[in-house]
Amino acid sequence: MAPQLTLQAPLELPPQEVPDYLNRLWSDHLKEEAGAATFTLVVWEPSWLQQQLIRTGRIDGPISGLLNDTLLEAARVAAAELGLPASTAPTAPEVAWALGQQAGQHSADDLRGQFVDRAISAHQPRRLITLAPTLAADRPLETLVAAYCPLSDERSGGGGDACGDVVVLRGGMGALEQGLAMLQPLIASELPCWVWWNGSLDESPELLEALAVPPRRLVLDSSIGTPRRCLDLLVERIERGQAVNDLNWLRLRTWRESLAMVFDPPSRQSALAHVVQLDIDVEGQHPVKGLLLAAWIADRLGWHLQNSSWLEGDTSSEGRGILAEFQRGDGQSVQFRLMPVPVGVSKAHPGALVGMRLICAPADQPPLCVILCSESGGCMRLEAGGVASMELAEEVVPLPNESEEMEMARLLGGGHDSTNPLLATAAVLAAKLLPS
Repeated sequence: MAPQLTLQAPLELPPQEVPDYLNRLWSDHLKEEAGAATFTLVVWEPSWLQQQLIRTGRIDGPISGLLNDTLLEAARVAAAELGLPASTAPTAPEVAWALGQQAGQHSADDLRGQFVDRAISAHQPRRLITLAPTLAADRPLETLVAAYCPLSDERSGGGGDACGDVVVLRGGMGALEQGLAMLQPLIASELPCWVWWNGSLDESPELLEALAVPPRRLVLDSSIGTPRRCLDLLVERIERGQAVNDLNWLRLRTWRESLAMVFDPPSRQSALAHVVQLDIDVEGQHPVKGLLLAAWIADRLGWHLQNSSWLEGDTSSEGRGILAEFQRGDGQSVQFRLMPVPVGVSKAHPGALVGMRLICAPADQPPLCVILCSESGGCMRLEAGGVASMELAEEVVPLPNESEEMEMARLLGGGHDSTNPLLATAAVLAAKLLPS
């Protein structure tokens, strides 16, 4: 079993006393310990879904801010009972909002920010600051402070301690906004700072702007929030020159790797210059992930976007499709279509990929149809439409089952003091692909 983290019981202090207490903590109580010279991690952790599921009695506490199978399944059941479309992802903000209209007064201990996930603690953050807004908008600001040190087998190389501290700000939205003045001095300018916006990009734009000021590194999830807001924010931060990481983009890793493997044989590589059609199916009404994948493919193959529009007509309750046309480097046209499709059991995050189809038509070879899908059932829809006359390459993409904390730990381990250039290019094109 991975080593656990030793953490003292958190001490609740008046907000104005937190900075002085932390200074005394390191100069007096921990003067023999070497504070980790690593980074500060600031986490916006609203956990609205978990709070609402607990309030309505659908799951038990405590409020941890972590996703797990029990929470996701309870959210799926709630979405169905509240009349949301079957493809609604359990983490979609619509689920928490619908639960907010239901009666319930259950409560639980709130432990957000009061422990350090083992995957993150392995990178020994010097300071972990968590902002934990509560459902009660009038709740006053509470601040909790604790010190931590890894266990001996969690230290690297058997050297000295690499201790740190955690700070939790908890209360209503208004109280948290007022607490920002106290927060800023806690972020050491001499250390890198990551800001993890672990919530919807639609909420509290002023707070996000105040927290994620360059050169702080911003981590967001472009699957949580309205598609236009998600893409526009991503592009705006990239163009500003800020280091940005998108968890939604990271979840495309296996799709990009699987597609590259399909075209790895030399006999297929030349077919990439003759793509005529690209189709992508996504779950529900959030197209951002599919658009990012399409944009990455277009950029890698040197296509130029000609136009993009919504699919005419009322397709279904799942949402509208998107049609677009690209031009290849040789002047030939590539047709692109993104379609929202119904699913039996939705994935954890909005807009998960169901499948993609790439049709190539080389002049001197038989047509090639490549189909990738998240499960065998998702391939069946894409197999229709005359692919029987083509060479068919079909793969089921292995989807990773990693938590947000594991993805965040991977980012912390890699440094990433600039935006991934593939993401930077794909985000700009994806924003253009999304029709007005």
